[in-house]
Amino acid sequence: MTTLQQTSTPTTTTAGRVATGIAAAIAAAAVVTTAVALAAGALGASSEFAPLQAPGYVVAGAIGVVAGAVGWAVVRRRARDPRAVLRWLVPTVVAVSLVPDALLLVTGEPGADALGVGALMVMHVLVAAVAVPALAWGMPLGRRG
Repeated sequence: MTTLQQTSTPTTTTAGRVATGIAAAIAAAAVVTTAVALAAGALGASSEFAPLQAPGYVVAGAIGVVAGAVGWAVVRRRARDPRAVLRWLVPTVVAVSLVPDALLLVTGEPGADALGVGALMVMHVLVAAVAVPALAWGMPLGRRG
């Protein structure tokens, strides 16, 4: 799991820095999800499994990053200790995001098999893993007194 950078005081940021952090996270998410999709295909995942088809996973990763950035900003603004909140919130959200993936194995989704669904789950974890440091850079965390 990715660790959050330590700062001793709340840090203000510019819109440009926030946008750059989000853009970097989206770009990194596109790279890692593409690598997972290609690897899963090479290992035999079904080409019928829509979640492993571009541009779907790229768009989904970008939506996940933006949703995470919104959540990050809310926690950063409202929580007394945003680092402590995000330390449990990020893994919890990622874990919850895996439930619909697992359900694909029993819903009759075309091409869904253990390999494809496993790859999709890995994508979720990797998107979070690349988003956390980028968001921490773009919207540094502090502690409110």
